[in-house]
Amino acid sequence: MEKGVLVIKTAYSKEDFRIKWNEIRAIYSESLFLISTNDGIRYYGKISSPETAQLKITSSQGDEAIYSVNDILYIKSVDKGFLDRLNAGIDFGFTFTRARNQRQLTTRSRIGYIAEHWSFDAAFNKLVTSQNEIEDIVRGDGNLTAIHFLQKDWFTLARMEYLYNTEQLLDLRLNTMLGAGKFLSRTNAHYWRVFGGMAFNQENFSGENMDRQSAEAWVASELNLFDVGDISLLTNIFVFPSITEKDRVRIDYRLDLKYDLPLDFYIKTGLTLNFDNQPFQTASRLDYVWQTTFGWSW
Repeated sequence: MEKGVLVIKTAYSKEDFRIKWNEIRAIYSESLFLISTNDGIRYYGKISSPETAQLKITSSQGDEAIYSVNDILYIKSVDKGFLDRLNAGIDFGFTFTRARNQRQLTTRSRIGYIAEHWSFDAAFNKLVTSQNEIEDIVRGDGNLTAIHFLQKDWFTLARMEYLYNTEQLLDLRLNTMLGAGKFLSRTNAHYWRVFGGMAFNQENFSGENMDRQSAEAWVASELNLFDVGDISLLTNIFVFPSITEKDRVRIDYRLDLKYDLPLDFYIKTGLTLNFDNQPFQTASRLDYVWQTTFGWSW
């Protein structure tokens, strides 16, 4: 169960059963689950209902705790195979215009894996625009994130990001980040978390052999709204004040709006923005891309 929806798989049905979590009255299972509650505690154990609208959690160490159904935010079976712990999605968009033979391809993809105390997520986005008599426009970004969950909604993380784009003359920016954070608010309809730490930034620019390296602090905030009918919204902002370059500040912002379709298909539109108040030479201080794509999730 996540985002307020319980999914039940059976051997006799071609499609999974989906039930709103707040309508559950009782539930029993002999499987082992990873359970997250609204007081920030994570459990690993079995679940049952001693009374209507209650959930008893029996941990793998034998400890027991009883919660109201509405106080349970997440349930994930973790005693199955590797593929059962994966989630993924991929989106594509393509535009062709006869004038000047303009073509544009955009793609967005993500994959995630969750274990008892860890989660791993990766994302990759790319846009390529080609047109007669004009230099191609190329932009790509991605990240790999590992999170270690602690109690009371705290977590630590390691993250690696990359970015390249022609607008800022950037062949490659590779940013390695370490930090910690906390969920300030988390329910079956949304979560809001803040986090921050230190980073090491490496950059290489078009036509230059010399790399640019710097140490940075970083702070971030992320809001995810996922119980608004078939619509979900994810937005985050990362601010990077430089430690080794005087007065330099970078900002990365993302906004994704997703509309769910039948059979796990969806339409997504989103904005990605990158700002640097001390860009390289004549490069632009600001670069952004708005992508609308059609995708499928698993």
